[in-house]
Amino acid sequence: MILEHSADTSDAGKPLKHVLKGRLKISERLVKKLKYQNKIYVNNEPVHVNYTLRENDRVRVEIELEEACEYIEPQNIPLDIIFEDHCLLVLNKQPGIVVHPTCSHPDSTIANGIAYYLKQKGVLRKIRPVSRLDRETSGIIIFAKNQFVQETLIRQMQAGIFEKEYLGIVQGIPPSMTGTIDLPIDRKPGSIMLRHISDTGAPSVTHYEVLESFSKHRAALLRFKLETGRTHQIRVHCQAMDFPIYGDTLYSDNFCGLISRQALHSHTTKIVHPETGKEVFFNAGLPSDMKQVLEIMRA
Repeated sequence: MILEHSADTSDAGKPLKHVLKGRLKISERLVKKLKYQNKIYVNNEPVHVNYTLRENDRVRVEIELEEACEYIEPQNIPLDIIFEDHCLLVLNKQPGIVVHPTCSHPDSTIANGIAYYLKQKGVLRKIRPVSRLDRETSGIIIFAKNQFVQETLIRQMQAGIFEKEYLGIVQGIPPSMTGTIDLPIDRKPGSIMLRHISDTGAPSVTHYEVLESFSKHRAALLRFKLETGRTHQIRVHCQAMDFPIYGDTLYSDNFCGLISRQALHSHTTKIVHPETGKEVFFNAGLPSDMKQVLEIMRA
């Protein structure tokens, strides 16, 4: 990945670092890495970041850095890749698998599968997840292929540019066809995993729309759009509103024999591509287990 900039009159007389951090939005941490690996050029010559710019100087930064990822063991795990270029790897995650190694799940994760995939291609990269999904939630997840892309997409999340929509089947029918759940979420005292609604929690906003309702089963298919991305946000908000996600045994006592996990799927994602600056839209259709639940409810 190459970032380029032609210095104008407003850049003249300023140190190169000013353009790297201000114009090209490269973080201080990444600037240091690029400097040590001689990946920063002006007029095709490697330069120091304190170089004083002149008008029409041509700045070029080579973002591609070889980065070892020793702590993730490559494992041959099936990956459903829906998009890939030299910046991004976008997957349709299957349910029942953790995204990244943890103390309780040190291997057999999506990250292990990506490490294997990249190794087979002869690519040396760190595994950089931009977004995460719960173990039993399926759908779109994005990995960045370098630090600049990861940091750019995280800034998009913070600015509300990174848009995600989910589809979920809930137990109960919401009182209105559309609504917003604005309730703060915090970690539940005494639990590492559980979250709950709390006045001391972080601001959390979920918008929902009822796409289909099933009065016979007291259930509905909802589309969710998140303004914030708290852990278990949709699941906690739905529980609080008395229409928990179908099959969610962590936040509901109601046993569901129609599906073996929470019926929640990351359906669409829209971002601004970190290199081209153009909007990119990703879509992942409903998985077979959620389709089967809907077929039964429609019958």
